[in-house]
Amino acid sequence: MPVWGWILIAAIVVIAVLAIIVARSVSSRQRTDRLRGRFGPEYERTVGEVGNLDAAEDELAARERKREKLDIVPLTPEAQAKYADSWRTVQIEFVDNPSSAVGAADRLVIQVMRERGYPIDDFDQRAADISVDHPKVVENYRTAHGIYLAQEQGGVGTEEQREAFVHYRALFEKLLETDENKDKPKEARA
Repeated sequence: MPVWGWILIAAIVVIAVLAIIVARSVSSRQRTDRLRGRFGPEYERTVGEVGNLDAAEDELAARERKREKLDIVPLTPEAQAKYADSWRTVQIEFVDNPSSAVGAADRLVIQVMRERGYPIDDFDQRAADISVDHPKVVENYRTAHGIYLAQEQGGVGTEEQREAFVHYRALFEKLLETDENKDKPKEARA
C-alpha cells in the first residue's frame, strides 16, 4: 500500500476517535444538564457530598431508575382532606407543645409518604426517593428531620422547632399535591 494510503487510514482513524470523544462529551454534557435541571439544588448537594461528578450523576440517575419502579399514587380527595385536617391539628398543637408537634409532623409526613407509595423504612432512602419528585424541598426535609432527631436528645429550642415545622410543612404540601391541582392557583386549592 502506498504511503498516502496509510496517511489516509490514519486520518480516518483520528477523525473517528475525535468524533467519538466529541459525541461522548456532548452526551455527558446533556446528561449533566438534564440532571441539574431535574434535581436543582439537590444536584449540587449530591456532587458536593459524593465529591466526584460522575459518581454523583450515577447516584442521581440510580435514584431516577429506582423511583420509576415505585408505584407512587396521588392521594384520594378524602385522604387529602383527612391529612389536611390532621396537619391543622398538629399546627394548632405547636402553639402549646412545639416538641410534640414537631414529632407529630414527622410522623404525619411519613404516613402521607406511606399512603402515596414511598418506601419509608430508612430516612436516607426516603430523602433520596423524595428528591426525585420534590428536589426543591428535600433539603427542607433533611433539615427538619435533623432538628427532630436533635430534639429527641433534648438540645433544641423553640426557634429550631419552628424552623423544623416550617420545613415539614413545605414537604407536606408537596406530598398532598396531585397532578391535577399542581396547575391550579393556590387559592383555588385551599
